[in-house]
Amino acid sequence: MEHDTYTDDDIRKIYSLKNIAVVGMSKNPDKAAHYVPKYLHEQGYNVIPVNPTATEILGKKCYSSLLEIPVEIDIVDIFRPSDQVMPVIEDSVKIKPKVIWLQEGIHNPEAEEIAQKSGIKVVYNRCMLAEHQRLF
Repeated sequence: MEHDTYTDDDIRKIYSLKNIAVVGMSKNPDKAAHYVPKYLHEQGYNVIPVNPTATEILGKKCYSSLLEIPVEIDIVDIFRPSDQVMPVIEDSVKIKPKVIWLQEGIHNPEAEEIAQKSGIKVVYNRCMLAEHQRLF
């Protein structure tokens, strides 16, 4: 699976943004949906968990949906299967983050086009942990 066409410089700029809502964040430390946002938190990012099955992850309040988060979101980081991305993108468009980041293995061209038409950058099929370690 290919990934987006952003350059390394474009991706570095994305990492200057600090509020990251992580949709599908997991309580299970063995899952990428837990250890990737944990890594980002340890790097100084404000990670906001979004998971309707949890009340708290990594000591942070967990929200059922993006629409419940009371602060401005810079990046929506999505850990959901490609076929479950559309409702997350639709909610994302309502809160207007600067970037939607679809983790490695996640790609939904139809949903991505909706986001891009709303002026939101879409990174897809890349891991936020791997890219951060590669670039910094």
